[in-house]
Amino acid sequence: MYKFKALLNGELFDNNKELEIINPVDFSTAGVVVSLSKQDINNAFLAAKTSQKAWENTDLEKRIEILDKWKKLIDKNKEELAQIIMSETAKPYKDCLTEVIRSVEYIDQTFYEVRNLKTLIIDGSKYGAKNKIGTFMRVAKGVGVAISPFNYPINLAVSKIFPCLVTGNTIVFKPATQGSLIGAKLGELAYQANLPKGIFNVVTGRGREIGDDIVTNKLADFISFTGSVEVGKHLLQISSTKDVVLELGGKDPAIVLDDLDLEKYAKEIISGAFSYSGQRCTAIKRVITTDKIADKLTPILKEKVNKLTVGLPKDNCDITPLIDQKTADFVTGLIDDAKQKGAKILAGDKQEKNLIYPTLVDYVTTDMRLAWEEPFGPVLPIIRANDVDEMIDIANKSNFGLQASVYTKNLDQALTVAQKLEVGTVNINGKSQRGPDVFPFLGVKDSGFGVQGIVDTLLFSTRYKGIVINN
Repeated sequence: MYKFKALLNGELFDNNKELEIINPVDFSTAGVVVSLSKQDINNAFLAAKTSQKAWENTDLEKRIEILDKWKKLIDKNKEELAQIIMSETAKPYKDCLTEVIRSVEYIDQTFYEVRNLKTLIIDGSKYGAKNKIGTFMRVAKGVGVAISPFNYPINLAVSKIFPCLVTGNTIVFKPATQGSLIGAKLGELAYQANLPKGIFNVVTGRGREIGDDIVTNKLADFISFTGSVEVGKHLLQISSTKDVVLELGGKDPAIVLDDLDLEKYAKEIISGAFSYSGQRCTAIKRVITTDKIADKLTPILKEKVNKLTVGLPKDNCDITPLIDQKTADFVTGLIDDAKQKGAKILAGDKQEKNLIYPTLVDYVTTDMRLAWEEPFGPVLPIIRANDVDEMIDIANKSNFGLQASVYTKNLDQALTVAQKLEVGTVNINGKSQRGPDVFPFLGVKDSGFGVQGIVDTLLFSTRYKGIVINN
């Protein structure tokens, strides 16, 4: 069993109040972290505030050198980190290891991109102001708050933390409850790397108990949050700063416009829908197509769904237990509602505690909850439309607008449809997904606002400061 302390002002901290982290596989205790008080959290912010100016005034190359020591420890301990992630998220081990490796690559790319942030120099004489030359540089905002989710607990932590730190900000980091073990382990590695005191602080505890204390702290200058729509909207209402980026949910459609390469389309759709048991905001969560195409596509989808392996994360099965019982019961509730209203189950529809077998549901209609609500589990509904216009209309009626995928051999048609879809990103002939990490990552509507991706997070973590010389 793992046991980790918090990291406050450069010291590993324990107040003798423990929070148990549950292993989703068997509901045993995967480990314990410290359950912090409001005063502990305030101390973390004070440490971040006190250390910020000295850290910002540290030369960029020196900041990179310091942070690179931490990165190397992450890389050196990647197998242990993967085991920790698996123990608290039930993600297949190979995917946990891939996540850690990708996180190290993200850090290296961040170091590369931060060196390319440009200072803007404007000669006023070109704009009727002959006596003015303006220099506008990127500077740190101050103290940042990073709140990461359970599903990518190291990658979506690193992608917030390192761009903020390397640009001279300091951080108060709150990992998701399921994700606190790996979050606290990051703090332990930061301690081992001898990061300057106060620049990185890890605060742990149940979100419903300490979340409000974190986002309402007056010392927070900006916040990066990934999580549920409900929590994200609440955060925005109460936070002390409105300088916030939110990455929330999705109901990503896969729109199939022709039947010219259904085998390839199906392969992408199944991978997009069922990776990590569908517990991804970018998961394909509905297929929208015509009757004619659906009749040919569904047998291929069914065959591929039935080949997915179901079992334990240590065995690298495709489908593993969901994060908790409540999530699994919610997914089953969506499936039951669809069945009661006339949908046809093609595969799956089996639940064992919090393990949901991969489920394919045909003839889902717009009066069913499954057409609109985000399941965060291994279920894929197929919605049949009359034509392309109706496909677009159904896709756009969702409250979500993260990503979409469009499948066709007609690129002109794909581009036309893509322009009409109300989402952050449209993937043509490929599944919806995050990355490459240099690409902007964004959503509209209830999927959040603000832009992530390495360069955009560097920009979000900084602001312009102008110096105008008058001749």
